[in-house]
Amino acid sequence: MTMSCTAPGNGFQSNSTVATMLGRRRIPIHTSFYWGHKTVILFRCWPGDSAGMYAVALILVFVMAVLVEWLSFTNIVKLKPGSSNDVVGSLLRTGLYGIRTGFSYLVMLAVMSFNGGVFLAAIFGHVIGFMVFGTMAILKKSGGLDSAKQ
Repeated sequence: MTMSCTAPGNGFQSNSTVATMLGRRRIPIHTSFYWGHKTVILFRCWPGDSAGMYAVALILVFVMAVLVEWLSFTNIVKLKPGSSNDVVGSLLRTGLYGIRTGFSYLVMLAVMSFNGGVFLAAIFGHVIGFMVFGTMAILKKSGGLDSAKQ
């Protein structure tokens, strides 16, 4: 299966498209939200003109947004004050913070494609991730739902 990526006339037909001339290629840049599966997200020629690859791109953006929320609320590395592994634990937490920040920026860059489907996938991913991981973290801190009855 070969995939071709054509710049001029590749389906970007919007009044808000600004055509930029760089050498001999025209690069369409959207400046307002648009709908459709013919878009470019994160990488040149991806997902291209294929509706299937567009669906894969939406799933990827959704999963990255959920992963950002999971990394925001996870407590994988537990630091105990006065232990000998403070430095190692701090470095691991710093590494996880860097990974979370990287995924956050990738989600942001995907949304900057101004595609409505990508925007909705990112929002739903953050909402579902918060619903699953954020509320669990809040429930653990408060002692559960039944803590008020005790």
